Amino acid sequence: MTPGHRITVEQGSEHVRVVRDGQVLAESRRPLVLRETGCPVRYYLPPEDVRTDLLTHSDTHTHCPFKGDADYWSVPGANDLVWAYPEPRPEVAGIKDHFCFYDTETV
Repeated sequence: MTPGHRITVEQGSEHVRVVRDGQVLAESRRPLVLRETGCPVRYYLPPEDVRTDLLTHSDTHTHCPFKGDADYWSVPGANDLVWAYPEPRPEVAGIKDHFCFYDTETV
């Protein structure tokens, strides 16, 4: 890690829900909470709690020097709305194959 840059991943108990155009895309009471210096808190949801049948895999891939390479998924009207790290860096191994959405709400 870069000096001053920190990432933590913890098991959360928040009730996280993702709704797009009135449709629930994901709902979880067991998110992984990722806190990263300079970034908003992100909730990584287990695949069992995500409506993957509503997601379309996209051609977008990004690289984060702290987390690794991410794959993206879209829904109609929202490209690259969700991402996951199939092979994350060892420091954040817990987020492997968990889905993270740009817009989440805790309820």
